[in-house]
Amino acid sequence: MVTGMGAELETTKGNRYTLVTMIFFVTYILFDYPSNIALRKFGAAKWLGFIGTAWGCLTIAMGFVQSWKTLLVCRVIFGALEAGMAPGCIYLLGAWYTRYEVQKRFAAWACIGVFGSGVSSALVYGITTIGTVAGMHAWRWIFIIEGIISAAIGILAGIILIDFPDRATRPGIFLKKGFLTPEEAAIVLARVERDRSDAVPEPLNRRTVLRALSDWKMWQFPFLLFCNNLTVYSFSYFLPIILHGSMGYTTKMTYFLHIPPYVCAAIWMFAIGYLNDRMRVRGPTIIVQSLIIILGICVMAFASNAGARYFGVFLAVGGTNSNIPTIYGYQHNNLSKSSPSSGQTKRALATAMLLMGGGCGGIAASFAFQSKDAPDYIPGMITAITSQIVTVVLVSLNWVYFLHRNKKAERGEAVLERTPGFRYTY
Repeated sequence: MVTGMGAELETTKGNRYTLVTMIFFVTYILFDYPSNIALRKFGAAKWLGFIGTAWGCLTIAMGFVQSWKTLLVCRVIFGALEAGMAPGCIYLLGAWYTRYEVQKRFAAWACIGVFGSGVSSALVYGITTIGTVAGMHAWRWIFIIEGIISAAIGILAGIILIDFPDRATRPGIFLKKGFLTPEEAAIVLARVERDRSDAVPEPLNRRTVLRALSDWKMWQFPFLLFCNNLTVYSFSYFLPIILHGSMGYTTKMTYFLHIPPYVCAAIWMFAIGYLNDRMRVRGPTIIVQSLIIILGICVMAFASNAGARYFGVFLAVGGTNSNIPTIYGYQHNNLSKSSPSSGQTKRALATAMLLMGGGCGGIAASFAFQSKDAPDYIPGMITAITSQIVTVVLVSLNWVYFLHRNKKAERGEAVLERTPGFRYTY
């Protein structure tokens, strides 16, 4: 929008920008679980490498679109490709580590994207200064250059990425004897099995899927990510417009002011992930960060001073992005087998459903932040605040429930998640 794409492709008319933003999430939601099945079938390197490479090539193609309708089609395909990336990475990481080792790993992985969101603004600004080159405006070169980088990373991932631990003994392009020896793989699998009893994949069938879906937690965790990502995507797509149109900063300043909140969020995210794993908690952190988000949004929306409102951006962006890996870890810690034969099926489905919930949050953000409400987006801000209040209430109720169930298990009155010794993380 700021770089001229809106004017050239006429996405500024009506709610076209909202539609272009929203349509991505439709295929993103639909392809989450099928992509996790493909990840298991083809292996991490092949599948994630393919997604990354195709993603980059499509981004390059977006630099050549001539109408907003073509851009819309590209966004549909883009959603289908990106659907496999986040749930696939979470599923893969979770297969390697125990429940109190994962959040800092989830956070480290997510940090890359959050840090990139900030730093890419400097790259985007640098590209916009070149003006028109080879008959193409600067915004087209943004897509082309970022697409080339993404495709190169995808190719690299296809070469070096390590598969699930039960497959890590297989030879690769560089590792002729595999990443792990059979003895090392057995140690990794034994650690995970002791922790949550789902180290080894089982055959996929309708019964195991339906049994997994009968667990209420399978539905609540995606709803929590929905509430959080409504705010995340709101800032991802609309923060430049808010900085430029509502706070009054110049186009140049908008690019550079976009960087510090995301760099700060990346550091914040990893620090919280490390502390949460060390203290073995999830819920209290989500609650505190949601309250910080509410404060940040209130300052952004209702403070009169531009500097104060920009400080609110730090609070809101930091809290929402840090809650992403925290919710990942929250789900990962509190799910185990629904039956003796539904361990990894349940986890693969749970991861996909979690990201589907997050994708629905992106759709909600597109509708909550309407073009007609620009540049302040007060209705959208109020919606984001409401989503965080709901998060605080639900996680507080979970805290009470999990604590109660753990006490029953300690007294020998219950076996949690069909796994002896399992305890919920509140």
